[in-house]
Amino acid sequence: MTTYNAQNLKHLGKITEYTFDYNPKLLESIPNPHPQNNYFIKFNCPEFTTLCPITGQPDFATIYISYIPDSHIVESKSLKLYLFSFRNHGGFHEDCINIIASDLIALLSPRYLEVWGKFTPRGGLSIDPYVNYGKSGSQFEEMAKQRLWQHDLYPETITNR
Repeated sequence: MTTYNAQNLKHLGKITEYTFDYNPKLLESIPNPHPQNNYFIKFNCPEFTTLCPITGQPDFATIYISYIPDSHIVESKSLKLYLFSFRNHGGFHEDCINIIASDLIALLSPRYLEVWGKFTPRGGLSIDPYVNYGKSGSQFEEMAKQRLWQHDLYPETITNR
């Protein structure tokens, strides 16, 4: 059994203080307990909220994050607080998804990562940006190309909007 030292973590096991202004410093990582394995970790955040940078109106989305870790994994409470920090962020949907991917890549240097935002429609139009990353020079770089090219070949039935 792997044990962790939570003393170095700022959020886990502490009283939760929510920040609603974008803050990538909320993200924390812990050592990957199985770095010898290639495996996916997936997060779904069905309550993501951000603001339209032009109108200030709220935008709502489900954010899907999937990644194959390398030496570290994201600590889930810090990820939750980080995603909540977009509440007052004024960013277009595409911007938010790319920022999330960039921040997680900077924190984790994962083997592979993808972020997909499924935003609820406003004005009869939904926007669903997708971004992915494969570690340069690895088999995951080619995987990222393939998944990007094929990520929406079979669009899902929209039932949650």
